[in-house]
Order: sequence, then structure tokens, then C-alpha cells
Amino acid sequence: MSELSKEYNFKQVEEKWERSWDSSIYYFDWESKKPQYIIDTPPPYPTGNFHIGNALNWCYIDFAARYKRMRGYNVMFPQGWDCHGLPTEVKVEQLNHITKNQVPREEFRRLCEKLTEEAIDRFHKSMGRLGLSIDWSNEYATMKPEYYVKTQTSFVRMYQKGQIYREDHPVNWCPRCGTAIALAEVEYDSRTSTLNYMHFCAEDGEIEIATSRPELLPACVAVAVHPEDQRYQKYIGKTVNVPLFNYSVPVLADRAVDSSFGSGFVMICTFGDKQDVRWWMEHHLPLRQAIDRGGRMMPIAGPYSGLTVEETKEKITQDLTEQGIIFKQEPLEQNVGLCWRCKTPIEILSEQQWFVRIDAPEIKKMAEEIEWIPPHMRVRLENWADSMEWDWCISRQRIFATPIPAWYCRHCHEALVAEESWLPLDPNLTQPKKKCKCGSSEFIPEQDVLDTWMDSSISALAVAGWPDRTDLRMPTQLRPQGHDIIRTWAFYTILRTGALEGIRPWDAILINGMALGEDGHKMSKSLNNFIRPEEVFESNGADALRQWAAIGGSPGNDIPFQWKEITAASRFQQKLWSIFRFSLPLIAPDDAAKGQVDRWLSAELDQLITKTTEAMDRFQFDEALKAIRAFAWDVLADNYIELVKARLYGQDGPEKRAAQDTLFTALETLARLMAPFTPFLSEEIYHTLTGQSVHVQSWPVAQGQPMDRAGLAIKEVASTLRRYKAEKGVALNSPLPGIVVYSDLDLETADLAGVANSPVESRTGKPSLEMKPIAVKPQMKVIGPRFRDRSQRIIMALMGMDPADIARQKEAGSIAVDLDGEILELPPEAAEVEIQTLSAGEAVDILKTKEATVLVRR
Repeated sequence: MSELSKEYNFKQVEEKWERSWDSSIYYFDWESKKPQYIIDTPPPYPTGNFHIGNALNWCYIDFAARYKRMRGYNVMFPQGWDCHGLPTEVKVEQLNHITKNQVPREEFRRLCEKLTEEAIDRFHKSMGRLGLSIDWSNEYATMKPEYYVKTQTSFVRMYQKGQIYREDHPVNWCPRCGTAIALAEVEYDSRTSTLNYMHFCAEDGEIEIATSRPELLPACVAVAVHPEDQRYQKYIGKTVNVPLFNYSVPVLADRAVDSSFGSGFVMICTFGDKQDVRWWMEHHLPLRQAIDRGGRMMPIAGPYSGLTVEETKEKITQDLTEQGIIFKQEPLEQNVGLCWRCKTPIEILSEQQWFVRIDAPEIKKMAEEIEWIPPHMRVRLENWADSMEWDWCISRQRIFATPIPAWYCRHCHEALVAEESWLPLDPNLTQPKKKCKCGSSEFIPEQDVLDTWMDSSISALAVAGWPDRTDLRMPTQLRPQGHDIIRTWAFYTILRTGALEGIRPWDAILINGMALGEDGHKMSKSLNNFIRPEEVFESNGADALRQWAAIGGSPGNDIPFQWKEITAASRFQQKLWSIFRFSLPLIAPDDAAKGQVDRWLSAELDQLITKTTEAMDRFQFDEALKAIRAFAWDVLADNYIELVKARLYGQDGPEKRAAQDTLFTALETLARLMAPFTPFLSEEIYHTLTGQSVHVQSWPVAQGQPMDRAGLAIKEVASTLRRYKAEKGVALNSPLPGIVVYSDLDLETADLAGVANSPVESRTGKPSLEMKPIAVKPQMKVIGPRFRDRSQRIIMALMGMDPADIARQKEAGSIAVDLDGEILELPPEAAEVEIQTLSAGEAVDILKTKEATVLVRR
């Protein structure tokens, strides 16, 4: 066996095992009798590079997957790719200097697929370098027909059940992206706008109305007041005239009006915000849509037609001010709804769209059947469910997404949804296989596509074999995901699995936090706090990055990336390597009877296995790794190895072989415990020890080894002796005149003698000691302030007295000093007496531990 290098070469080890590992050992066996453990892995958008946040998420998943495999589960850790995303379309347009409407749909889709495949290839490389145990036999890509046929099947089945419908309804619309977006895709930002006070003409004079959106005057369909607002009772039920556009709208009473805001009169437009939508529906108001899909004013806006919303706001405000209609303005803090992709302010437009019905109480009920880790994260989903006011808009005005399998009859305009047997299909390339119910064979294809969450929200079903397998493996066991997509991916998956199969999607959902920059802020290139995983791979290795992910915090908490944690991880790997390098030529498995110190370490190892197993079962990866580090560094290296070095280097015999076996077992067990966290280093150690892969081994099982009190006592005595030498300034390998250990445990002394490099005698019972006063130490800080000019005479007198006599007087409460016939009474603290401890007439130092008294000859 070649000698190991002194320094751990992480790059050489990691690259070697990455090249040689056979990923088939991680494949899920559909015929296995083992208990299943299917992980509903997040399918990321493959639009850029694998970033540090991805690394954090996937490390969490890999920790769980490797641990469960070692615990005897048939694990599926699949990898999917959520390909259909607006960022891909935008990137294709930028790279090819085109818009999606300048090339045929199929050509644009082909360019999107090419860009996505290139990104997936980059992700593959990064995931391999990170040492992830992914089941590549269950890889999927939502842009492939073999996956999106599942999405289309789910659409058809839910449509047939009445869970999906098409309707003209207000929707959130992004003018920049040119598409409808769901409520969950709206983000809010605080901005300062202007509240404009203006006059509306009424039958009895003028009323004052305050609005922050004067550009929506042409969309005004009513004004409203609170029914109990005494100022405006006479206007209720009458009409007012909309300025500039000169048409009448009714005055309504509604309790949702805030009388203290603005003038107490509110303008209802179709649509300024969600409250406008509620009023529009409740009061059955007409629709006056003033903004088009591109964010420009429609003909109903008269002279402002064709202008952007911002241009119109500026121009109409100017016109209203010049005509004296706006008579006051004041700043207003508002939360503005933005598109979560491009951050453009959204508009609410009335459009023909496809919707999924949302049954919030049913979703909340199903969420209660799932274990949430940490538990408080369920509240986020429940709060979101309670806030849902509209159904989920699932149609998008894009190209690179799953086609909606539907057509519209040219004659009666009825929608025709495909039958399941026709799928997969693109209605723009395929005609329906039957006539419309009106008898027509002429159809217009649906050009809208499905929201990308329609693809990913069936991921749990898809990896469990839906809809093809008769033995559907639902529910899956684990959904790992970030807290930022609870209201989207978690919410939609619960909705869809319940709608399609009437069952919860997973047994448990594990929520991880976000990876932050070292400054505590979200990673951003603009803030210069962005770290690529490849930087860590190059400088410290994948195992160090994985340790950062584990040690950074408990589930649900955001984790700042810190180079000091990476450095600490590397130091620990070097320490473990040094332990391994020292031990390798000295250890071997054996069945020799264990001594007290060996049994102590075995018990410590048993406790480590129990503690680590409990932490892993609770997904408390930080607790597990901290326990492993503490054992390796403190228990194994600093104590056990130091205790048994003499045996390991000594002559062959049962005592030596017991130490060799105990140390071998400790290292072999540590390699298995570390395998989920540091797969490369663990493999190197385990394979060197056994010739086998650690990643096909079982998780260590505690043997119920009781703590050996004698072994623990020996460890404590050894620590105390090392500390004694350090305090005395004696080299650790320097011999001492002799050591006697008294204990009721009948301690073995061979390992203590090796540690102390001194003869050690073990005796039972308590030592017989004589405490002999040998010197007096006057305390000037006590004597000086009280006796001033007589201090020196008192000190000289004390020095001349018998130490034993002073000790007796101190015990009695005072010390009498004769100054030329004058007797002075000193307080007992005026002098300290040095006591020499004697054992059998020999001077000794006494060291105390919990289980022993140690006498060191002087």
C-alpha cells in the first residue's frame, strides 16, 4: 500500500471518484420489495448556470437521498427540467436579435429547445462535480413530448371534471411580457406616487374625488361612498359626470370604501386594482377597458389613444390641471403589483383565458395531512390559500410552453378539447379527429399555451408513474423546495394532485432557505456578493461546499455564504485525513477483547450513531454534521488516539489488536456517517479501508454499548495530566517521577502510562494524605492599608513564625503577631500558608477528576 500524502488533495480525490462512479447504483428499482422513498425533486429552469442557491437546495436533497438509501430504502432521486419559461424566450430573442413573432412558431420553439439543452448540459456537469446521487434513469424534461403529454392529459381530465374552464374574466397582465400571469406571479414593491384631487360634476354641484390613476378616467364605470358617510348621503343613487370624457356614471354605496382616505369618494375603474374587480362583479357594472395588451391606451381613451400608460398619466394630469379639474396633489405611498419576471407594473385586463378552479378549504385540508419541516412553513401556504380571490389563470400568450390541446369551431365558436387518446399534440399542427357538435369540420387552433406551473405541478405524479402505471406510487415521500415557491409550486401541486387523484402529493415537505451573500443580502452580481459553485470547487472542493450547506443552519432558514465556513470545512477534512493517514498502517479488524479505553470509545461511537441518526431523521443536517465533527476532532483524535498510541506502536498482543480494531471500526463508521455529507472523502477512506464503495453500504446501527465508566475515567485522568503538564510548563512527552491513581473503578494503567510517559500505579479506595504547612506568604494588600508604617515589621514577624502555628490561628479566625511585646491581631487573610501534600512521606500534587484522585510525585 503506497503511503498517503500528508496534505489532503481534494481535487485529485474528487475528480478521480467523479470519473469512476457508476451512477446506476442510484437507480430506483420499480420491482424492489424495499420500502420506497420517492423524492419529488425541484425541476429548475435551465436558463443559465448552476448557482450557489441550486447547490444549497440539491445538497439538502442529496443528504436525504444518500441517508435513506443507507437506511435500506428504495430511493428515487430523479432530476427534472422545467424548460418552459419566459426567461428562455427572452434570451432567445436577445441572442438571435429577433422577436418571437418574426419567425415561425416551430422555428422559435426549436431555438428555445436548443438553448435549453445547452443549459441542461452545463447543469449536468455542475451536478456531477457536486457529487449528487441523482437517479438519471428517471430524468425528465417538460419540453419533451413524453412529459408534456402528461401535462396535456391532466388538462383534459380536469376539463372533463369541470375543474378547468374558459371564460372572459379580469386577469393580471404583464404588458412587457405580453401575457396573463397568475396571482402568485405578482410581486409587490413600495413606491411613491401622487394622489390627485379632482372635481366631478354632479346634479347638485361638484364632488371631490381623489385618485392615483387619472389615466383610468376613460375606464371609470362608477363612483362610490361609504353608506354611513353623512357628507355624501344625498349623492347615493344619483349620477356624476366624468371630466374630460363627458359621460355619466352612478354613485354607489359600499362598505368597502374607506371614508378617511382622500375625499371619501372613490372612483371605480375597469380595472385599477383587485378592489375594482370586486366592485365590478358585486354591482354588475359595465366593462370599459382602456388599456390594451401592449400597455397602450385604446380608442375609448379618445385623444390619448395609442399612448403608453405612463405617457397618458403625464398628459392627462397636465390637461386636468390646466382646466382646473385637479385642484390639489399630495404624495402617496403605494404597493405596486409587478411581474415577477421582468418587474414591469401589471395591469388588470378582461380577457378570454383558461382557469383552474381553486378550492382553498380543500387545499388547506390536504396540506394538514403533510408533515411540514419546519412546521411553521405551512402557515405560508394557508395564508396564501385564504387570500385567493380569483381562480388560477393557466393560459399564457407565449410560444415555448406546453400547447393547450384545444380548438375553436369557425362556425359556432365552441371550444373543442382533445380526447386523451389524441395526445400529445400541438393544435397548430394537428386538426381534431372529429367534427364539432354543430357538424362543422373547420377549426381555429388555440394559440395560447399553458402556464409553466401546469407542467411542474404534476411532478410528484409524474415521478410516481402517473398516468401510465397501474401501481401508482402515491403519495411520494418527500418534497424538498425553497420557501419562496410555497405559494406556487407547493400550492399548485397540492391542488392538482388532489384534483386528479384525490390524494396528498407527499408525506413530508422539507423547506430550505435561500443562499445569501456574505453581506447577508440576496446574491446579486450588482452587489458583488455573487459566488459560483465552480469557484469553491476550484479552491476548496465539492465536499467543503456540501459541508457549508449542511452546517449553515436548520431547515427553513436563509444561509449566508461564508468563506470562513468553507475554510473550516477544509480544515476538518484535513484533520480527518490526518487521522486516517496516521491510523492506516497501524489498524486492522480483529476480535480481540476490548480494554476499558476501547469500550469507552465504542460507547462514544454508539452515542454518535444515535445522535446522528436522530438528527438525520429530523432533517437537522447541521446537528448531525456538528456531532460528527466533534467526535472526530475531540473524542477520537485528541483523546482516544493519544491514549492508545503506546499500544498501537507496541509489541503485538491482544491489547494492541484491540486498539487496532477499535480504531478501524471508528474510522469505518465515520466514513459511513460522513458519506451523505462528504461523498468523495468518505469514499476515499472507506474504499482504502475495505476495497468497497461506501455508497452501497448500510447506515451504522448503534449496538447499545453501555458507557464504560472506567474507560471514561481514564480519559478524564489523561486530560487532567496533560493539562497539569501544560500548567507546569512541562513538555507533554516528558516523564514525571510517578503517578498513583485512586479510584473505586480499578482502572487499567497501560494507556495512562503511555500518555504520561511515566509509571502509573492504580489503587482502589481513597489516598491517605498528610497536609503539612511549609511556608508563610504575608499578604501586603491586606496588611499595608491597615497598618501602614508598621507593615514591614509585621511581615518580618509573620515570616519568622511557625507555618503550622499560623495555619491553626487562621482556622480559629485571627492571627496574633508579637511586635516587641505589642500583640497585634491580624485578620486571617493577612497571610497565606503554603501546604505541602504528603503521601507515605513523599510530596505529591493532587489532581481531581469526577471518578478519581491522582497523586503526582514531585
